[in-house]
Amino acid sequence: MQSENSNDQIFIRGLVVTSYIGVPDEERANSQDLLVTAIMAPKPELRAEPLDDDISRTIDYHAVAVRIEEIAAERPRKLIETLAEDIAAAVLAEFEVASITVEIEKFIMPNTRCVGVITTRFAGKGQGN
Repeated sequence: MQSENSNDQIFIRGLVVTSYIGVPDEERANSQDLLVTAIMAPKPELRAEPLDDDISRTIDYHAVAVRIEEIAAERPRKLIETLAEDIAAAVLAEFEVASITVEIEKFIMPNTRCVGVITTRFAGKGQGN
C-alpha cells in the first residue's frame, strides 16, 4: 500500500506546442513554438493500492500531452500566464491529478535564451492559489 503522503511525480518535459500568443497583435499574427513542462502529482486514491503495472492507476502522460497541445492551439492569447492557467485548470479537471506545475518557455525576446512562467495549482482550490 502506498502512503497518502507520497511525493510521487510524473512529468512531461519540453513538450513543443504551437500557439498564437503575445501582447501585440503583430506577435499573435504568426504561430510560435513554446516549450511546456508539466509536473503532476497523482491523486492519493490512485496509489492507494499497488500499481501492478496498470496504467489506470497512474496519470497517462501521453493523454495529458495531447490535451496540452490542444489547449495551446485552441485560441489566441496575449499572455503565457493565461495559457499556463488554462493548462493547469484543464489537467486538474480532466485527469486524476492532485497538483500540477506548468512551466512555459517562450523564445521571443532578443539577447535571451527564453522568457517564461511557472504556475502551480492544486485540485479542489481556486485559480488564485
